[in-house]
Amino acid sequence: MSDDHTPAETEAVADAAIEMMEALKAENASLKEQVLRFAAEAENTKRRSEREANDARAYAIQKFARDLLGAADNLSRATAAAPSDLDDPAVKNFVLGVEMTEKALQTAFESNGLKKIEPPRGEKFDPHKHQAMMEQPAPDVAAGGVLQTLQTGYELFGRIVRPAMVVVAAKGSGADLAPAPADSAGANPYAASEAEEAGGSVDTKA
Repeated sequence: MSDDHTPAETEAVADAAIEMMEALKAENASLKEQVLRFAAEAENTKRRSEREANDARAYAIQKFARDLLGAADNLSRATAAAPSDLDDPAVKNFVLGVEMTEKALQTAFESNGLKKIEPPRGEKFDPHKHQAMMEQPAPDVAAGGVLQTLQTGYELFGRIVRPAMVVVAAKGSGADLAPAPADSAGANPYAASEAEEAGGSVDTKA
């Protein structure tokens, strides 16, 4: 029996080898895709588990944290109302003890993920973190900005435990008020109105 192959047989063997290589390439690509998909699913599962664990932890201590806020508020009011010029050493030590207790409580809050919400004056009102108690006009804060924090808010792992109670600048405050002209002392008080009627008003917000 001869080992020689005819050209047709050689071509058939070559075609079969090429088909096998193409099949192996396709199988390899499919396996790579499966590995990447499984890796992505594993990462998503890990993140979801971490998020659920954080949520469970937050829910577990949220009520306890909310109950402690009343004590924190009372300590804060006590330290704020304490006079600075105390002559009696016993009273001075008592006030110092209250201040240290408040500081220790706030440190415990922060170490467990409970953070203060104290918007500074002028910060834009955020309905997700702030609760507007009243509106007041203000010359230095634009409308919708925070004027004063009446009660500190708190958030726990990004969840609002208690919104900050704030006073908000009323409409027409701050930047919404038209600035007075520099030489207004001797100017005609009706000049601005006449100019507006003649040329139309200018939108300073544009």
